[in-house]
Amino acid sequence: MKILVIIPAYNEALNIERVVENLIHNYPQYDYVIVNDGSKDSTADICRKNGYNLLDLPINLGLSGAVQAGMRYAARMGYDAAVQFDGDGQHKAEYIGVLAKEMSVNSAKIVIGSRFVTEKKAKSLRMLGNTILSFIIKVTTGYRMTDPTSGMRMFDKEIVNEFAMDMNYGPEPDTVSYLIKQGITVKEVQVEMDERIAGESYLNLVRSVKYMVLMSFSILFVQWFRKGRH
Repeated sequence: MKILVIIPAYNEALNIERVVENLIHNYPQYDYVIVNDGSKDSTADICRKNGYNLLDLPINLGLSGAVQAGMRYAARMGYDAAVQFDGDGQHKAEYIGVLAKEMSVNSAKIVIGSRFVTEKKAKSLRMLGNTILSFIIKVTTGYRMTDPTSGMRMFDKEIVNEFAMDMNYGPEPDTVSYLIKQGITVKEVQVEMDERIAGESYLNLVRSVKYMVLMSFSILFVQWFRKGRH
C-alpha cells in the first residue's frame, strides 16, 4: 500500500523539523507532504531550507482547507491511502502501520486513531465536547465513535478522491458522520498521543467551544436533512 502522510502546519516552526526528520529517518516507507497553511512564522523557511516536500499555501485556509489540499496532492500522485498527521508532534508515526493494517484487514474506507478504544476518557471540561460529539454521532448514525476529535485519520483511495474532487469540505467529524450514514466503513484503533512540546495550539478555549458547537449543529442538521429528504 502506497501511503502519503499529510502534515498540515500552521506556525509550527518549533516542531516541524522534529516531526519530519523522525518520518524521514525512521519511517522511510511512507511519503509525506507538508501543507504550510499560510504560517506567519518561519515554518515554510525551515521546510525549504531542509528540502522538505512542501505545499506552501499563500493564505490561511484553516485545517480543513489544508488537509483537502493534501488530499488533492495525494489523488494527483496516485496514492492508495493518505493519513492526516499533526505537525505539532502529538501523533506517533509508529501507529501509521497499525491504521494501514486495520484498513486492509477489515476493508475500511476510513480508520481513525483513537485514544479511547481501550482507555477511558478523563472526566474533564476538555473531554466534554468529545463526549458530546460521540453521543450525537451515535444517535444519528448508530455508530459508536470513541474519539471523533482525533486528528489522526487514514483514508483509502476512494475517499481521498472524493475529498480531492467532489467534496467541498474537509475530513472533520461532521463529514465522517455523513459518510457513515452513506454506508462507508469506518474503524477505530487504539493509539497513544504525546502532549505538544513547543508552540501554542490554534484551538484555544473560545475556538474549541465554537468548533464543538459548529460540529454538533452540522451533524444534527445534515442527518436530519438527509433523513427528511428520504
